[in-house]
Amino acid sequence: MAIARIPVVVLDCPDPKILAEFYAALLDWKVEQDDEDWCSIRADYGDSLSFQKVESFTPPQWPGQEVPQQMHLDVTVDDLDEAEAAVLELGATKHEHQPGTTFRVFLDPAGHPFCLCLS
Repeated sequence: MAIARIPVVVLDCPDPKILAEFYAALLDWKVEQDDEDWCSIRADYGDSLSFQKVESFTPPQWPGQEVPQQMHLDVTVDDLDEAEAAVLELGATKHEHQPGTTFRVFLDPAGHPFCLCLS
């Protein structure tokens, strides 16, 4: 018997609604709840991400470790160029440091690094 379910990843951020809307558009998930301090998105098959407001949020400084990233999301895609154009339109920023050829590193609107990876 399992003692837990699939964990929910929660990202700290300055504005949960903005970050939830960004990732909902990126993943084609639905915004599930929306209030001032907490927002979640959920896939039709049950996976979810949540976002909590942190007043003194400081974005990670990747690849440096002065403010470590602590975690990041890898999102698999079929076409890196097409996916890059889409996430930039959604409000992501392409990071200047690109250490690989089968993935690309971006920052979400709150500054969290995430990668688009070839599937």
